[in-house]
Amino acid sequence: MAAAQTGASRAEPEPRGLTPLGEALLARIAVHGGATRSEIVQDLGPLFAHKLSPAEWRRLAELHTGHLVEGGFATEGRGRLKATDHGEAAVAAFLSCKGLASAAWPQIRDIALIAKGLGLEGESASRLKMLARPEGMRALILQKAFKLAGKKNPSPAKLRAQLALVALERAFGNKVKAGLGKGSAFTAKAGRTLAGQLSQNPRDLSTDQKLIAHLAAEQVGAVQQDMDALRAAILKSLGTAVLAAEARSVPQVVKASPDQLPPPANDTEPAAARPPPAAHPSRPGLVDFASGVMAAARTCAEGWPGNRKAFISHVWQAIRRSETAWDLSEIEFKCMLAEAHRTGAIVLANADLKDKKRKDEFDSSAIVYKNTVWHFVRVED
Repeated sequence: MAAAQTGASRAEPEPRGLTPLGEALLARIAVHGGATRSEIVQDLGPLFAHKLSPAEWRRLAELHTGHLVEGGFATEGRGRLKATDHGEAAVAAFLSCKGLASAAWPQIRDIALIAKGLGLEGESASRLKMLARPEGMRALILQKAFKLAGKKNPSPAKLRAQLALVALERAFGNKVKAGLGKGSAFTAKAGRTLAGQLSQNPRDLSTDQKLIAHLAAEQVGAVQQDMDALRAAILKSLGTAVLAAEARSVPQVVKASPDQLPPPANDTEPAAARPPPAAHPSRPGLVDFASGVMAAARTCAEGWPGNRKAFISHVWQAIRRSETAWDLSEIEFKCMLAEAHRTGAIVLANADLKDKKRKDEFDSSAIVYKNTVWHFVRVED
C-alpha cells in the first residue's frame, strides 16, 4: 500500500491540450532565448489589451503558461521558459513558418504574427518580406482584401488600376466578371476617383499613395495610416480572433510525444482584413445599364435624324432622376459608360468643334479614356 501511495505521488499531472491562446503564448516562448513570464505578459499584451483588463490578462497568461509546461510544450528553468521540440513544431504549424528558435521576437511579431493576422501565413518568405515596409504591407493588405492578382512589389499605379477595376465590377453589381477592360485605361485621376468608391466613405484622393494608404488603413481598422498603427490594428484583430477561438474550443487531452502533436486551433480565418463593400443589390448589369442609358439619352438628344447625340452630362442628370435604385456616383456612371462603349453596347462620340457658349456642358460631359475624350452619347433612331 505504501509503495502504491509513493507511486501515485510521483505520477505526472494529466497533460492538457494546446488551445488557441496556448499557441499564441508559444509564439513568444519559442523564439531565440525563450521568455520570462513577465515578458510574455508584456509582449503579448497589445494583442489583448482592448478585450481584457491588465489583471485579467495576467491571470490568463499565467494559467495558460502553466498548461504549456504541464502539457510538455514548454519547460521552465531559472525563471525562463523555452519551447520543447514538440512545442516548436506546434507553433511552427500555427504560424506556418520554421526556424523560430533562431528568430528574435520583433521578427516574429512584425512578420509571422502580422501574416497570421492577415491570413497570409501560407505565403512565401520572400513575399512576406514586404511586411517590413509600409508600402509592402499596404499592398499585401489590399491584395488580400480585394483578391487582387499579386506580385512581389506592385507599383502604386498598378494597384490603383487593379482597385479601379474592382470598383468598376462593383458598379455593375458584380454581374460582369469577365471581359472588362483594364483599369489602367482610365486616367490616373479617374482611376483614383473610381477606386475611392471602395472606401466606406467614398472620397477623392490626390495621389495613388494616399489612396492606397487610406484603403489599407480602413481595411484593418487602423485610425492612423502609419506602419505602427497598421501593425497595432492587425495584432488587435488577431488577439480578438484568438480569444474567440479560445471560447469556442474544447481542449482535447493530448500528451506531447514524438509521433503525436496537438491539433491546431480551429480558427483559420484572416483576423484583420475587412470584407470589401458589397455591391449594391440594384446595380445594373451591362445590358440593363446600356438600355437605361439609351432611354435617358433619347429624352435629351439634340441634332437631326441619323445624327442625334446627347451630352453625357445631360444623360447623367436624366439617369439620376429615372434610375434612383442604381445609386450610382458620377464617376461610376462615367466609367461604366466608357466600358459599355468599349464593349459596343453604347456608342460615344467626341466633339470636333466646340461651341464656346456651351463650354460648361462640354467640360462636365468629358470622359477621358485612353487617348480619346468623349462628350456625347450617340442616339440611333
